[in-house]
Amino acid sequence: MRFLKSSSCHTPANPFYDVREECGIFGVFNHAEASNLTYLGLYALQHRGQEGAGICSSDGRQLYIEKSMGLVADIFTEKRLKRLPGYMAIGHNRYSTAGSSVLKNVQPIVANFALGPLALAHNGNIVNAVELRRDLEEQGAIFQSTSDSEVIVHLIAHAKGNDPYERIIQALHKVSGAFSLLILNEKELIAVRDPYGVRPMCLGEVDGAYVVTSETCALDLINAAYIRDIEPGEMLIIDENGMRSVKALTSCKKAHCIFEFIYFSRPDSYIFGYQNVNEIRKEFGRQLAREAPVDADLVIPVPDSGVPAAIGFSEESGIHFDFGLIRNHYVGRTFIEPKQSIRHFGVKIKLNPVKKLLEGKRVIVVDDSIVRGTTSKKIVKMIREVGGAREVHLRISSPPTIGPCFYGIDTPTRQELIASTHLIEEIRKFVTADSLAYMSIEGIKRIVPDSGNFCRACFDNDYPIGFPGEHLEQLEFMFR
Repeated sequence: MRFLKSSSCHTPANPFYDVREECGIFGVFNHAEASNLTYLGLYALQHRGQEGAGICSSDGRQLYIEKSMGLVADIFTEKRLKRLPGYMAIGHNRYSTAGSSVLKNVQPIVANFALGPLALAHNGNIVNAVELRRDLEEQGAIFQSTSDSEVIVHLIAHAKGNDPYERIIQALHKVSGAFSLLILNEKELIAVRDPYGVRPMCLGEVDGAYVVTSETCALDLINAAYIRDIEPGEMLIIDENGMRSVKALTSCKKAHCIFEFIYFSRPDSYIFGYQNVNEIRKEFGRQLAREAPVDADLVIPVPDSGVPAAIGFSEESGIHFDFGLIRNHYVGRTFIEPKQSIRHFGVKIKLNPVKKLLEGKRVIVVDDSIVRGTTSKKIVKMIREVGGAREVHLRISSPPTIGPCFYGIDTPTRQELIASTHLIEEIRKFVTADSLAYMSIEGIKRIVPDSGNFCRACFDNDYPIGFPGEHLEQLEFMFR
């Protein structure tokens, strides 16, 4: 199967990260500067995807679309934003968890069908997309991209019904997987969340306009007030008459992504019932210090995602916290490696140890996860060899990652996940740390409110959303 291909099969442009972001969505209705607000919202959500971005707007008569590869600030010049008139808009930041990284896969997707034009932006992953695409192609559908999101557009076009809501609901009943969707036509903004609530999605208000977005940090940038989360399975329809909610899809349980708390969401965001990400991560660090104490001189984070947990570890243990690794925030997605080999170059382009702080110290290094283990190994060696640390103790503020994600996060295959094939002591030897400890699944459950409503398949292989027509091993091979 070649159509649906995870970007984990490509050599990463940035070797510092093993787990990649998914996507960010933002929409606004009834604002004179809808496109400008959407641009700002996408700017706040840039951490959720850096490969491409797009905005589609409506003035009540037609849709306007601008999209390109690259970062939000580079794509949306003042000239481009002027080509997006109207009082409503939706936007999308892309990281390709399904479909290759090319312009044709950048969203929103715009299509024309019997009820008029429609634009769609999708955060998540459709696990039965190959099966659905095959059926649609047999019915005569012609696809313009390799994105799983386009499958939803075709399902809507093939559905029966006299209004878009019926068609959207019919289409989504055929879909299995994770989806937070924004749909725009000439008159309406429609938001839909999958019945498991895998990805975050919330509603806000600014100057009488409604805003729907992946994270509250996007609301903060435009001074919008948080109203509530979009409920799992809910369809929210916003038009000139106001707002109405439809329970479109049902599930017997919720399955919020635990990795949103561990890594993906911005620390200043409130997600999944208005829980602050930064505070949860600090609690992870405190719990980790209780579970895996070690006698040391200094606690340092792997920036930026390890910072809150490292602060929590320091507060709980009483061991001094400092920034022993300095991150270069201005590295682009690609760089030219020197012809002459430099030790740890791939990590050093992003991080550099503070030798005066680390030299001769027993150092606790706190990170959010270990995926393949290669980056952790380089960081540990760099702290010891370049920084001069006497001991390096690695503490991970999540359980061992033993399973890939199929719901919108680009993780390596099971064979590439070091914890799926190695014991913790074997991993410790591989990364060359003096000691290594992960937080337990029980520790996660103690910290996260309503922990039974979360998907932890990457830690326990208990996948809450089935894979119709495919066995897990087949699906994992397909995503390679």
